[in-house]
Amino acid sequence: MHASCRTFTFDSVEEKINPAAASYHYEQLAKIIENKIRTGEFAAGSRLPGELILSQEYGVGSNTVRRALDILRERGLIITVRARGSFVVEQLPAAESGQGGE
Repeated sequence: MHASCRTFTFDSVEEKINPAAASYHYEQLAKIIENKIRTGEFAAGSRLPGELILSQEYGVGSNTVRRALDILRERGLIITVRARGSFVVEQLPAAESGQGGE
């Protein structure tokens, strides 16, 4: 299933976590990653960067990254395979309306 998938690395992070925002950092990170998935920057079947890379790139702790990935799993956008990483699902669910309240 994932034999030919790409792993993404960051050349530069365009979207950043806003420490002054009303939403939690993990919610912001989940939204950033979801946007990258929905725009195709993280393609279907591809492996996401690891927790350490995401943590370093966005300047957040590993717990924040884990919580963001939990949100993405709950939304059906990614699956996580133990000792392999997190992957974008092959078939994306429809975008939820009303996510602005997070």
